[in-house]
Parts: sequence; C-alpha cells; structure tokens
Amino acid sequence: MLLHTREWGSGDRVAVLIHGIMADSRCWWRVGPALAERGYRVIAVDLPGHGDSPRAERYTPELYASSVLESVPARPGLAIGHSLGGLTLAVAVERLKPGRAVYADPGFRLPQVDGVDLGAMMAAAKDQTVEMVQQAHPGWSAEECALEVEMLAKWDPATAVALSSFVDSDFTPEPVVPSLVQLADPSMLVSPEFADTLVSKDFEVRVVKGAEHTIHRHLFEDFMAGLEGWI
Repeated sequence: MLLHTREWGSGDRVAVLIHGIMADSRCWWRVGPALAERGYRVIAVDLPGHGDSPRAERYTPELYASSVLESVPARPGLAIGHSLGGLTLAVAVERLKPGRAVYADPGFRLPQVDGVDLGAMMAAAKDQTVEMVQQAHPGWSAEECALEVEMLAKWDPATAVALSSFVDSDFTPEPVVPSLVQLADPSMLVSPEFADTLVSKDFEVRVVKGAEHTIHRHLFEDFMAGLEGWI
C-alpha cells in the first residue's frame, strides 16, 4: 500500500518518521523541522488507516511495515518509530536497513489488561473534543490538543479494534543496526525488566524523565535531547 507522506528539508541524509496509533504524520510537526535543521531530508508517513493514507480491510503489523517499505527510500540514515510506529519499524527494520533506528516508547509487546478491551477503549476516543484531550493530556500545549482532534477526525478506529489480534505477541527486533529505545517515565509498554532485557540484547535504553507515552509531543525539547549522539 502506497502511503501519504509529509516532508521537511532537503539534506543529503534521509530520516523516516513513523507515528503511533490514532495520530498521523502531522504529529512530527516540531521533530521534522528540527531534524531538517540538522541536515536531513525528513519523510513522515501516514500509516494505513491514518491521516490521508488508504484504509484497509485488515490491519496487521506486516501491512504497516510493508506499506512503509513501499513508501520511503531504502537505507535511510535514520528511522524513528513511536509506539505502534515502533512496532512497525521493528517488523520493517531488517528490510529497511536504516543507518540507525530509534524506537520511542515502542509497542514491541502490546499488553493484555484484565477486564479491559484495549482496542474498544481506544476506538471510543475517536470523537474526543479539545477539552477532553486537554483533560487527558494536561502537559500538552494548546496546539497539540487541537492537532489531536484534527488527527482523530482522519483516523480509522478499526486500527484500534485490530490490536486484539496481536496483543501478547512479541515483535521485539534484533538490533540489526545501531538501535536506541527511548522510554517514557514510566513506560506503559516497556517495563523495567523488559528494558533490562533490551540492554542485554545490545539496545541502548534511555528514559526521558517525566515524559508521558507521547514523548515527542509532551516534552519535545527533552525528546530531542534524548536523541543526542543518535541524530
């Protein structure tokens, strides 16, 4: 599936950005220009079912990964995936072959929460108002809250319902390229024990103190500082 993309910069190095569920390429509105200032041509995708990309009958990790591979240049200098985008990058990384991979609070293992239908709960967020977003994310700026509502309007909630088909699966990649895992504080998706396992597999793991799951949207400057030496 060919995806809609958004670009910043025209540098010789390519950076690929892959957003999380419910969002789209616009969520990188500060990260994209910041990387462009560092000499990258930045390409952010809208995953299937998000933003201006096509919808699918069935959403799977392989669909997300293969669609990214079809839509961006091979062997970019840098690839960053957040949450579902981190899972997507994990599935694609061996074929994409970026110079470096950054997994921002990645969904390598989507947890099963007793008594909670995670997909249905997320799908119910489709019609959130700005006020509801502000209440859920008190650390976000007004611009981020307004953008969230705009992105939700273009989001297919069937992507959330589909999560149940791969909850409890493990998509942790091998660090086939130099790989950083950047974590929220605390991370809902990567426990301290799992983080230790990643370190033992030769991932570098960094925690962004005080950051919620959407690190790059909550604490943008700290997110960028946490990438020093990797970008």
